Amino acid sequence: QVQLVESGGGLVQPGGSLRLSCTASGSFFSIRAMAWYRQAPGKERELVASIAGGGTTNYADSVKDRFAISRDNAKKTVYLQMNMVKPEDTAVYYCNSRPSVNSAINSWGQGTQVTVSS
Repeated sequence: QVQLVESGGGLVQPGGSLRLSCTASGSFFSIRAMAWYRQAPGKERELVASIAGGGTTNYADSVKDRFAISRDNAKKTVYLQMNMVKPEDTAVYYCNSRPSVNSAINSWGQGTQVTVSS
């Protein structure tokens, strides 16, 4: 199992920006599939963005053109840059890691709260 530690959550005003970070332990980070999920109160956890070992990215329609996922393999860290945030982006954000895009073995971080409010 990979250990994932998230940081960067907090309170942000609508239209503002926030960057989440997730640092992983273990080996072979560069080939791992990484993703960010979120879960709002009373709702199911949903995929926000993902990035494969090769760098291919995927986004939920609700965050396209506002959020950007990236990775720094030397630092074993994946980022989620959140721009033009909306109140509906309020949720606990979870980092996810799998050995590859085709693997069903998931590792999860503890979650970081993001609250968008004026």
